[in-house]
Amino acid sequence: MEKRIKLERGKNDPAQIKKLFLDNSQSTTSIAGLLDEFVNLTVLSMNNVGLTSLKGFPRLPNLIKLKLSDNRISSGLEILVDCPNLIHLDLSGNRIADLSTLEPLQKLANLKTLDLYNCDVTGIDGYREKVFDMLQTLETLDGYDKNGEDVDASEDEDEDDDDEEYDDDEDDDDIVERDDEDDDDEDDDDDDDDEDEDDFDEDLEDSDQSEDSNEGGIEEAEEEEEEEEEEEEEEEDDDDDDDDDNKDEESDGGSYEVDDEDDDEDYSDEDDEYRGEKRKRDDEDVGKKEDYED
Repeated sequence: MEKRIKLERGKNDPAQIKKLFLDNSQSTTSIAGLLDEFVNLTVLSMNNVGLTSLKGFPRLPNLIKLKLSDNRISSGLEILVDCPNLIHLDLSGNRIADLSTLEPLQKLANLKTLDLYNCDVTGIDGYREKVFDMLQTLETLDGYDKNGEDVDASEDEDEDDDDEEYDDDEDDDDIVERDDEDDDDEDDDDDDDDEDEDDFDEDLEDSDQSEDSNEGGIEEAEEEEEEEEEEEEEEEDDDDDDDDDNKDEESDGGSYEVDDEDDDEDYSDEDDEYRGEKRKRDDEDVGKKEDYED
């Protein structure tokens, strides 16, 4: 049975397991491997596992349905008092022979269904009336109600309804917890969104400041370019003025040279006249000399 319990449990936390089915698993005649850790167990089935007693049965405060059919249990039902929420109990096919064996079940205030089919106790005269008188909360015995009407089908439906109702309550609790967690997550998400918006606003402000600084830098650069252009224009104007002065000087120099040439031409003409007159005088002197020699 211990191996079967480990197999059914797997890697799950025992406190998280709600249903456990150990039918037909071998047992050492008593409960072994089933611990108090299964505190949230609601359904436990141990049909035909060879039990002779319930020794070692754990405290299961949330257990609703317990199936122990086809074992060899003859006594020791008082241990089930530690399962105060037990509603359905199946002891069919066991060795219960006396009504006194059932007396501990009087402490189960929620017990509604009991199955003792194929147990020796069912042969006692007035068995059904005595059991119903003993267990005041009991509604169904061996598949029949107090009036002897067959309620097997309705019993199964009621059992399923009880299980579903209990599971629904558990699910509602889980849903509430999940909703609370979701609300917390949403609050955290809202906080994260607010932080992201703040960060975005800060980044936007930094971007605006950066753009302003860039615009200021661009304006300064444009002003510097304009100043440089103005300086270049002024320098070009100065250069143009210098060129004009140089042209004037060159024009003055040219007229001077022309005047010099004119002077040279005038001088050349005077020389020619001078030389002509001198030649004439020389000729006259020569003629006079010849006349004197003659």
